[in-house]
Amino acid sequence: MNSQLLSTQVRLFASARSWIEGEAVRQLYATAKLDGVRLAVGFPDLHPGKGTPVGAAFVTEGVIYPHLIGGDIGCGMALFKTDLVRRDAKLDRWADLRFNLEHPWDEFVYGFLAEHDLESTEFDPALGTIGGGNHFAELQAVEEILDASAFRKIGLGKQQLVVLVHSGSRGLGESILRAHVEQHFGDGVETESFAAEAYLRDHDVAVRWAKANRELIARRFVATLGAEAECLWDGCHNSITRCESEAAAVWVHRKGAVTVESNFVVIPGSRGSLSYLVRPTGDGESHAWSLAHGAGRKWARSEARLRMRERFHRHQLVQTPLGGRVVCEERDLLYEEAPGAYKKVETVVQDLVDAGLVSVIATLRPLLTYKTRKLRR
Repeated sequence: MNSQLLSTQVRLFASARSWIEGEAVRQLYATAKLDGVRLAVGFPDLHPGKGTPVGAAFVTEGVIYPHLIGGDIGCGMALFKTDLVRRDAKLDRWADLRFNLEHPWDEFVYGFLAEHDLESTEFDPALGTIGGGNHFAELQAVEEILDASAFRKIGLGKQQLVVLVHSGSRGLGESILRAHVEQHFGDGVETESFAAEAYLRDHDVAVRWAKANRELIARRFVATLGAEAECLWDGCHNSITRCESEAAAVWVHRKGAVTVESNFVVIPGSRGSLSYLVRPTGDGESHAWSLAHGAGRKWARSEARLRMRERFHRHQLVQTPLGGRVVCEERDLLYEEAPGAYKKVETVVQDLVDAGLVSVIATLRPLLTYKTRKLRR
């Protein structure tokens, strides 16, 4: 769907098969009316957020809007290959392990921070922890390879197990947004201003912190399995980045939209469906150099909690129809994050394929999804 809104283009890359709430579309158009917005893009995972839709990217000129990307600056996903192979999987035993990803890392965090050129902050205890909401660490196996040539370039063996981590900057990003809003409210700031310079400097630290956080989560997760992990891809989906268009330098605001600046991207489903390895194929600029970041929510958390409690007992949600195990000892979160609360990732990916934005390289099957254990040692 293409339309003109003053000098702003609004594009929604979604078919009639996709579940797009009217409120999400309203938020997309409302955000497109902000001064300096040149392009507003919604993807098939589009759903309502807190004033700004999730699953969207906004291109601005001369101004940035920190509130558009929210407080979890740097949130994203990362894929790691392990030295485990599929025949090693012992899911029932592994699901009982104490991964302790709710607790601070026991080792010397300052050395890790120094390795990643990061300074110590009050948020050091959160480094290497997943957090709540839709964040997770998930052990996966290669299910099907559809593009053998592209798959070989990734450097992953067909039998190798991988870990997909979804997490962000924990409280660090929220503190940065809060400090900015206290001074500038929800208004945009000119890109050449001191306010923009200060925010972007802190923003970039949060993005690097979040990336390091995903690495440490993966390292802790696989160490419990007696394995090691190597990062294959890291994709941030909450950020503001500068980009050179044909006309001028612009700023891309991504809220639940992943950058295409890599050879491949992971688009995960819910814990009860496959994830997709895809190759970006579009021209970039027409879709804000971005793609869908996942299946996208179908229902808000409160609604999902009520609906899933009516349909499922707890024991039905800790083992998926695909045979995977789910570790989530927080009852409300288990229901809020049930597979049925999300759109069908197959439809999301097919919409992107049909729009000429991606081609599918392979699919990944979830084996063990880790959310949280109760907060005890």
